[in-house]
Amino acid sequence: MEAAREQEIISAEIVNKGIEDSGPYAGSLNFSVRVRHGLPNLLSSVNLKYVKLGYGYLLSHGFYLLTAPLLILILSGGIAKLAWNDFCPKYDLTLALFIIGLLSFVIYLYLHLIARSIYLVDFACYRPPNQLKISKEEFMVLARKSGNFNEAALEFKQQVMKNSGIGDETYLPRTVFRPGYKPNLKDGREEAAMVFFGAIDDLLAATKIRPKDIKILVVNCGVLNTTPSLSSMIINHYKLKHNINNFNLGGMGCAAGIIAIDLARDLLIAYPGSYALVVSTEVVSHTWYNGNDPDMLLPNCFFRMGAGALLLSSCRLDRWRSKYQLKQLVRTHKGMDNRSFKAIHLKEDAEGRQGLSVSKEVIEEGGHALKANITTLGPLVLPFSEQFHFFKNLLFRKKTKPYIPDYKLAFEHICILGASKKVLDEIQKNLELTQEYMEASRKTLERFGNTSSSSVWYELAYLEANKRMKRGDRVWQIAYGSGFKCNSVVWKALRNVGRPKQSPWFD
Repeated sequence: MEAAREQEIISAEIVNKGIEDSGPYAGSLNFSVRVRHGLPNLLSSVNLKYVKLGYGYLLSHGFYLLTAPLLILILSGGIAKLAWNDFCPKYDLTLALFIIGLLSFVIYLYLHLIARSIYLVDFACYRPPNQLKISKEEFMVLARKSGNFNEAALEFKQQVMKNSGIGDETYLPRTVFRPGYKPNLKDGREEAAMVFFGAIDDLLAATKIRPKDIKILVVNCGVLNTTPSLSSMIINHYKLKHNINNFNLGGMGCAAGIIAIDLARDLLIAYPGSYALVVSTEVVSHTWYNGNDPDMLLPNCFFRMGAGALLLSSCRLDRWRSKYQLKQLVRTHKGMDNRSFKAIHLKEDAEGRQGLSVSKEVIEEGGHALKANITTLGPLVLPFSEQFHFFKNLLFRKKTKPYIPDYKLAFEHICILGASKKVLDEIQKNLELTQEYMEASRKTLERFGNTSSSSVWYELAYLEANKRMKRGDRVWQIAYGSGFKCNSVVWKALRNVGRPKQSPWFD
């Protein structure tokens, strides 16, 4: 009877559907998330403090919104009063030069008052060699041959893999299946070098940027943290400048990629006209768990090799060759709540083997973080008509549910971190998204698995490979991870993005 209950718990949805807390759990919100319940209904209620926070972000830029029209009006009025005679030396050269100088000063002041735009020149995702491909069947065969797992653990993995949404062409280093394998720095460094340098080489080839032109470097990897750092590894390999501003982010999970972009954005504003290289990955061989604790087995099933590298610029001239412009970035952290803080954490099991542990509340806590994030983002991206209906309903409603804006009106494309099929199903249902919006996330999960913080870049690469990105299109990337965090970033296509020459989706 107990075995039958285990089968139900780790069935196709990989979710605990009302089963006792003592049973094993399955499913995932990110690379190591266990689903106990479905996501909380994101559209059933609104937390006004997050709405207020969103409008706070909007009004923080109000100075630029107000001064821009005023400066344009002053400039237009000055030009309207000018005639050709004002510039003619035979009349009053001094006055003409004064007016020209004044206009130049107004233009200079305006350019320095408005917020500097951040551009995504291009990005690249690493595709491992074919010899590292692994099917679900081969995964189970190698796991059994390794002798590192007992029969219950193998059966658990079998059920999770069967219903995970992951296909038969993902990539995994074979070293993790060695009998008695333990994560070590040698394997971790080798894997990191492979995925880092592969992605960066493709990016440099696509952008024609010289390594010495890069002023800012931000690297994120969750579990593997070396000395010297991973960012130093990249600096050494590419011989970057000695005064480069480099940062190495660790322990921040799948949401770290957007955090890295946020940090790079601030630095680019501080150093206008510069280039920033952002590299996101997770080293699979260093997160592998060789024990039998069900709480810690899920990352083995979902996590796969991959890395993304992107080149950001704050140079205005780069607008003409960049693919995207950064429009909004919103970060939500629920770490002040103990349940969220403890939802995912790195620990050792009873036998001293290290792995990522997932609590049974993680899906619920992740849902609350996602809800807070999209509520904060709403005022920044939704059309005025949707916001008007929302506030009208909020002010005059009595017992009815508040009007929830349609987020599909704000974006042409959505890239949701593909943690598992079940999580994508839940988010699609709660946000009422169509299959077209979910296609990139589902295809990426199937083809590459969960590549952690780089997953959303494989999804954007999918849209480009299928020539979906048109001038003016807005794409929303959503990532979530330990802490518990949920982060969003919105890009706007500056041109029609054609089929790239290099893509992880091409053979």
